[in-house]
Amino acid sequence: MGLEKDTPQCAKCSLKGREKACLVEAGGLGPVFCPTLTRTKAIQSARDGYQEEKTSEFFRQSVIQEGSGYADRDQNPYGVKTRIQEIMEFASRMNYRRLGLAFCSGLHREAGAFADLLEKQGFEVVSVVCKIGCIPKEDLGIQDEEKVAIGTFETICNPLAQAEVLKEEETQMNIMLGLCVGHDSLFIQGSHAPVTVLAVKDRVTGHNPLAPLYTVDSYYRRLKRS
Repeated sequence: MGLEKDTPQCAKCSLKGREKACLVEAGGLGPVFCPTLTRTKAIQSARDGYQEEKTSEFFRQSVIQEGSGYADRDQNPYGVKTRIQEIMEFASRMNYRRLGLAFCSGLHREAGAFADLLEKQGFEVVSVVCKIGCIPKEDLGIQDEEKVAIGTFETICNPLAQAEVLKEEETQMNIMLGLCVGHDSLFIQGSHAPVTVLAVKDRVTGHNPLAPLYTVDSYYRRLKRS
């Protein structure tokens, strides 16, 4: 149906750094599709939402965590912290002690290493693999030719069961590690607790899905073809 001229397209903004309305205290610029300039109602609604009791402290601590992610800020150049460090620090800021880990069976080794690190920092870790339940794919209408390995027994990935078990275990925050596209969405939908992501699945790039974007004009230029 096409996009209206004022439909937000921030990814296509060509303004530089501190010219942008989203970064300048007053008088910033923006293209016709700039939501900072055109979506004032939504922005005010969000501001009000951050003041709600169920959200305010979580959001405040997330903003503080953003700043602390840049270590030694009084030095130039300053250092930065890893995603693993930030997850542990944020959980501590929120006084979360019982964490859920929903992971892909293909990243079992990484899940074990991460769980060990969390436990060494004093957290309780409830970990649930994606294949929980051993439900045959046929039970959900998957045809043999739609399996990963045709002609074999395969079980479904089960993100809703992962979420349900973590709910039963009363985890305070859930961490996703390598769930498939779509399965991750269902896990977030079903999770009773806030969800953060340690890593997403990308079998080709060693789970670094941004890698093709850095070579989209060379090795991965085929991605531009319609």
